[in-house]
This record gives sequence, structure tokens and C-alpha cells, in this order.
Amino acid sequence: MNKNEFIDKVAGMADMSKSEAAKAVDAVFDAVTKALQAGDDVRLVGFGTFSAAQRKARDGRNPRTGETIKIPASIQPKFSAGKGLKDALNK
Repeated sequence: MNKNEFIDKVAGMADMSKSEAAKAVDAVFDAVTKALQAGDDVRLVGFGTFSAAQRKARDGRNPRTGETIKIPASIQPKFSAGKGLKDALNK
């Protein structure tokens, strides 16, 4: 499912127009992004937790040439599924 299909699904389930659903979906994504940028976790009980994890700089290899390269430090988003989501998938 892509973003447009997701917006269509939200619009149908929430009985709202597609433009309203698009604004709502974009607002949720923006809120999660801003919280992670601020160093906060986003915990949605029954669904899961979005968090950000620091990755240290490290050496890696270019698989094509075998050349050693430097991989810079970065912050990576992570998602951990909650019990409700896991249970819904394993009925």
C-alpha cells in the first residue's frame, strides 16, 4: 500500500474527504518526525513505538570494488511493534 492508497483507506474508514484525510495523515507523519528530531519517542499503546537510535561512524566496504570506505555517524528511525499490532497479525 502506498501513501495515496493509505489516504483513501483512512478517508473511507473515518468518513471524511480525501483532502481532509491527506491533511490528517501528513499531520501525523509530521508530528512523529518532529518528536523524533527532538529526541522523543512516540508511543502509541497497542500499536507500537517510534524511536531514534544513534549509529556510530564506522568503516565499511564497497561491495563492487572491495575498497574501504568511511560510513559517517547517523541517527536512524526505528519502529517496535506493540502487542496489539502483533496480536492482530497473528490471529
